[in-house]
Amino acid sequence: MKPGFRKKIYAGFFSLLLIQGLVLFFWVSHVMKSSLLQEIKNRGISIGTILSARMVEPMLAMDFLRMRVLLDETVQLEQDIFYTFVLDKEGRPLIHTFDRGFPTALKHLNSVSDDHNGSMKLLDTGDKLFYDYALPVAIDTHRLGTLRLGLLRTRAEKAVAKIMVSAVVSIVFTIFIAGIVGTILLNPITKSIKKLHESSEQALRGNLDVKTAPMLGKNCWDIMNCHKNQCPAYKNYHHRCWYMAGTLCPTCVEGEYAKKIDSCRQCQVYRKCSGDEIQSLAESFDAMTLSLKGNLSSLKDAEAVLNEQKARLQTILDAIPDFISLQDDKGRYISVNKAFCDMLNKEKEDIVGKFNDDLFPPGLTRQYNKEDRQLFTSGLPLIKENKIMDEKGISWLHVVKIAVMDGSDKVAGLVCSGRDITQLKAVQEQLTHAQKMESVGRLAAGVAHEINTPLGIILGYAQILLEDVEQEGQIHDDVATIVKQTRICSRIVADLLSFSRSRENIISEFDMNGAIDEVLDVVVHTFGLHHVDIHRSYYPGPLKIRGDKEKLKQVCINLLNNAFDAIEQDGVISIHTDLEATAREITISISDTGHGISRENIVKIFEPFYTTKGPDKGTGLGLSVTFGIIKEHNGSIDVFSPPLSFLETGTHGQGTQFVVTLPTGLD
Repeated sequence: MKPGFRKKIYAGFFSLLLIQGLVLFFWVSHVMKSSLLQEIKNRGISIGTILSARMVEPMLAMDFLRMRVLLDETVQLEQDIFYTFVLDKEGRPLIHTFDRGFPTALKHLNSVSDDHNGSMKLLDTGDKLFYDYALPVAIDTHRLGTLRLGLLRTRAEKAVAKIMVSAVVSIVFTIFIAGIVGTILLNPITKSIKKLHESSEQALRGNLDVKTAPMLGKNCWDIMNCHKNQCPAYKNYHHRCWYMAGTLCPTCVEGEYAKKIDSCRQCQVYRKCSGDEIQSLAESFDAMTLSLKGNLSSLKDAEAVLNEQKARLQTILDAIPDFISLQDDKGRYISVNKAFCDMLNKEKEDIVGKFNDDLFPPGLTRQYNKEDRQLFTSGLPLIKENKIMDEKGISWLHVVKIAVMDGSDKVAGLVCSGRDITQLKAVQEQLTHAQKMESVGRLAAGVAHEINTPLGIILGYAQILLEDVEQEGQIHDDVATIVKQTRICSRIVADLLSFSRSRENIISEFDMNGAIDEVLDVVVHTFGLHHVDIHRSYYPGPLKIRGDKEKLKQVCINLLNNAFDAIEQDGVISIHTDLEATAREITISISDTGHGISRENIVKIFEPFYTTKGPDKGTGLGLSVTFGIIKEHNGSIDVFSPPLSFLETGTHGQGTQFVVTLPTGLD
């Protein structure tokens, strides 16, 4: 566990004092020791100089008694003198103060030349350190001998030791006193910091009523002699008035802390009540918790209102029969209503957070993802009708997808709404069929009433006449023409009845190439009699599709008959099939080399009863029936005249090309 702030302050404070004391200790010790040793050196030189001067007279007289007395007096006066002796000019000892004999080795350890005043060396006997002084005894330039003096360092070392002890005691005492003073000064700071830390932990736990700042001895209402009970600072002992908004002091500026603090610093309340940095930090913390409490209260109220509105909106959305969904910019579903859940037969929790791939079959997933990508790219709304085929049967959905824009006009999501229009479609289909049947019924009834009876009579009498007249003659040919034209009229009536008739689709899976071959097997002989060739270019593999085989064969028959009628004689009909694997769609192209269709007629060819053929060659219902069958299979049909190949290559030619696009209906 890391040490706390208090321990760190103490450790730093005492470390600083200790380092300062050690530096002071070593510096004082060094200075004192150097000073004492220098004093000892100077004292030894002074004693030796005086004694060598006093030795001149006894040495001239060779008065050994006098020399002895001088040495003894000197030793008695200075307790630190270890020894003293006198050498003659040849270096022989004349007198000394040694009790156990003169150590001969000592006289060679230090010497002085005639031209020097003296020499000093520090000698060590193993248990004692002393300074050895060698001074010449001379009269003017005449050398009489040498005075040697040994001065112990014992007293100097004792003095230095005492000084060091005194310094250590002083340093320890200083640190102790500093520790007491530091404790007295640091206790309020560390207590305030500890209280601030505890308050911050309480605030993190959600308790924003903590009080950290100390109580003031005199508050703003006492200083200003104020009795405004409605002021938010009145009788508020824990929050400073300069942190509070809406105070009623005449000198206060309206607004929050940032707006009023400059004026508050000039107020006598601030000058008297504001404290040091620690107190200011505690006061700021209390103001912050008070502000947070107010903001959190506002946020909670807003959250409650939002949750209530959200629940109300969800209730409204769930009550709407239309299904509604909301996707984010990744295509993830973030909100759906009950109708959407019912449509997928899933719970809301199983849908929110999922993608199209998780909710729909592969075929629908590809379609929906493609539509979503287009919406994210263009931002344009999508309105469509979806035909859904499942185990329950066929259903129709009217779907509207709208891009949701963010503040920077970027697509942030998609809103999709839709409703089941199966019943509406059925009603519309029934109504359309009823209207058609009503019109066709009236027309057919009129034709049957006005034409069929006369036609029957005409056809009957014409056939009787045909049998009675000679076969080789003009009359026989004329009567045969009457029979032929009467039968054409009968066929027109039959086509009208076929157009008005409706039957249920028989859905199955089959090979479209094979179905086309079945149609060609029926018409190829007839086409060949008129020198109309059929060129086939099929998709190399099986062209599987799910639909009503007989109705799609009827589409091929109608388109082939139109191509044959447009060629009449000597021409080519080309049939091409292909598969778009990505979109799962097949295309059937039937083109001819006939006379083509004009631009003004091409927009009308799918209208009922519209035809460009002669009166005896068509009823105008074939392409209308073809268009209806293709729409029933969710497909499309396009017409190009001249054919698309000519338009792409820029070549000139005649003819017409019908391109039928049909979904495979396979997953």
